[in-house]
Order: sequence, then C-alpha cells, then structure tokens
Amino acid sequence: MIKHLYVYMLKCCDNSYYVGVTNDVNRRLDEHNMGENATSYTFNRRPVELVYFQLFSDYN
Repeated sequence: MIKHLYVYMLKCCDNSYYVGVTNDVNRRLDEHNMGENATSYTFNRRPVELVYFQLFSDYN
C-alpha cells in the first residue's frame, strides 16, 4: 500500500516560514490557523498562508 504524503510550506504573518509534512494539506492548514497547539511555531504567527506543497509517497 502506497502512503501519500505532502511536504508543505507556510508563510506566517511575521514573514517567517514554516515547513511540515502531512497526509492532508487542507486539514493541516486549518489546524495551524485555528491555533490548536499553543506551543507550535505558528501559534503566535497566525494567520498563516499555504505557499507551497508537493506530493510524495516515501519518507526516505
């Protein structure tokens, strides 16, 4: 079974960038903008904007 993943880049409101990996780009973007984790890098840098993503199927 092939597992599809995405690497994504967000631009934060302070013009910094955040890069992450997820299996659902839209859900993850929503989670960042909702501020679900107060200790995350993006929490105090919201709103964030998706500026890049790329599909891949292997962590290696």
